[in-house]
Amino acid sequence: MILYRPVGTEELKLIEGTGYQAFPPRLPEQPIFYPVLHERYASEIAHNWNVKYNDDHKGYVTKFEVDDDYYSQFEIHRVGDTYHEELWVPAEQLEEFNAHIIGRIEVIQEFSEDDTHPIR
Repeated sequence: MILYRPVGTEELKLIEGTGYQAFPPRLPEQPIFYPVLHERYASEIAHNWNVKYNDDHKGYVTKFEVDDDYYSQFEIHRVGDTYHEELWVPAEQLEEFNAHIIGRIEVIQEFSEDDTHPIR
């Protein structure tokens, strides 16, 4: 399954530190890790939320693949429009989730407050 994850610069640096092979542990106030199923939704979050609320006003969209059999154990939640679908992974299972990532995590889009279109 191909999934997407909108991230800010700090989280991207942590991903880079793993060789683009894993997502960092969640913070105590973050009980779930929620990659999204649609690039369009990830782009909206990166552009509309990460750019606005991160100190450097940048947002990124990452793309990665997870083993189909493994991913199917998690609930998909629709949180808005038909393409606003998230996979909810409990924070305590993120390390195991990371072990099921196939290949590397790719950065496919970058947004900044000066951009009106994504950089690929």
